[in-house]
Amino acid sequence: MPARPAPAAGRWRYAAQRGPGAPVLVVAALMALIVAMLGVERVTGISVLPEQLTAGLRPPPKKFPVLSGSPPTDLTISKIDLRAPVHGVGIAPDGSIAVPDIGRAGEVGWYDKGPTPGQYGPAVMVGHVDTTTGPAVFHDLKDLDDGDRIEVTRQDRSVAVFEVTSIERYGKERLPVREVYGDFSRPNLRLITCGGRWVGGETGYADNLVIYASLVKARQ
Repeated sequence: MPARPAPAAGRWRYAAQRGPGAPVLVVAALMALIVAMLGVERVTGISVLPEQLTAGLRPPPKKFPVLSGSPPTDLTISKIDLRAPVHGVGIAPDGSIAVPDIGRAGEVGWYDKGPTPGQYGPAVMVGHVDTTTGPAVFHDLKDLDDGDRIEVTRQDRSVAVFEVTSIERYGKERLPVREVYGDFSRPNLRLITCGGRWVGGETGYADNLVIYASLVKARQ
């Protein structure tokens, strides 16, 4: 991918400003929407963790795999020859959600205040689509199809296997919060990056690309 102009350093707040190298991440509280933007190095604009993204909720009874909590260490997607380390991204000192910095664009960030992959609810992972020097970790997410498998290796050495159920593209003003973050009916995975055409300026890419996947099995 051709090099892009380097994004301006600084902070990106609410829906008025964006960082071009990473996705827009919108988080849902039960009765209100809290919107935060993923800049190239961090997300700003959130100070209270929404209940939907908090691990440890009591799950309803369901007949499919459910795993105990264990942080992810690696993400593998054979379809696109992706294998990448995963590290936790939490809340930065200023109250924002931190994301992988540009020096770790080959790594995946897992939001560590939410469910771990395999627990009830949506485990959320974010990554850059590219940098000013070329493709980044989530560059090829756009090539996935329904039914493709995603494997997450966890700290307890188990592997959570997810199946892609939907690939959606949303304008950065229209991310459907409840669909992305509000499904606690079963263990889910969300992979989020940028997509669409490059428009430059404060917007960067026009869209967010969201991969929806559900847990189908686990192995040791």
